[in-house]
Amino acid sequence: MDINKQGLSLNEIRELDIVDYLASLGFEPAKPSGNGVDYYYLSPLRNESTPSFHVNRLKNKWYDHGEGKGGNLISFGLLYFNCTIRELKEKLDGGLSFHQPHDPALTACKNPDEASHKIIIKSARPLWSYPLKNYLHERMIPVSVAEQFCQEVRYEMEGRSYYAIGFKNDAGGYELRNKIIKQSSSPKDITTIDNGANKVQVFEGFFDFLTYQTTVPQQPLNTSNFVILNSAAFFERARPFMEQHEVISLWLDRDTTGIAYTKYALSLNNRYRDESGLYGKYQDLNDWLTKKELTPQKQLKQKIS
Repeated sequence: MDINKQGLSLNEIRELDIVDYLASLGFEPAKPSGNGVDYYYLSPLRNESTPSFHVNRLKNKWYDHGEGKGGNLISFGLLYFNCTIRELKEKLDGGLSFHQPHDPALTACKNPDEASHKIIIKSARPLWSYPLKNYLHERMIPVSVAEQFCQEVRYEMEGRSYYAIGFKNDAGGYELRNKIIKQSSSPKDITTIDNGANKVQVFEGFFDFLTYQTTVPQQPLNTSNFVILNSAAFFERARPFMEQHEVISLWLDRDTTGIAYTKYALSLNNRYRDESGLYGKYQDLNDWLTKKELTPQKQLKQKIS
């Protein structure tokens, strides 16, 4: 299918990651997922004070216990926008929600009780705690690389204290990671690093960016600019910065969502390049690094030289 002319097919829309799509609308989980599969939200479909909107990320399905309804991304979109399938497809193809964040005026806090579920950043300091350094080791990222771009962030949520590796975005929010949680603080945004170069490397998550920095330690940082989307759903938000460059290298995930965005980007113009073939058998660049052990360093150096 020519995505530039016809947009995504219904099957492609149905398979897009619901958690990422909700993030593009401005909805974040009410609390971190304990297993990386189950996510609970204050329902985007109605007002409530207790999270009852569940997303199973493995099955890519949602269920609103208060409404007694559930399904895939298409069924959610039909309810959320109160529209027909044709109108929903036009919204997605036109960029209202799939290609750019929803109007913040329409996704503002619906209930004062929602504030109790927000992440409150308390402090940020250089990486220090052993569990975080050990987590980096498990992901094969040297602390010396991570500490150039990340901090140890202490935060509170629902009155409890937590700490994680924090990667700051352009709006001042943080992507927060440790061995257990994958969370974001508000405001959620992309991260750009402008070194004045004429080419840009684009990553979906910051661990892929750290992987790139790990595998090419001799590569001067100023030979390229960088964009970390922090969610594939923010691709359109990053386009103005990306398209200032002569070469735009995409290192997106090899899942349905990442592949769909790569396909869309390649349809825009010939400055976009798909680099994911290097790790085509793996989930993403970091997954490739951890499972291939030492061999990726030489392969990646050869690819970008």
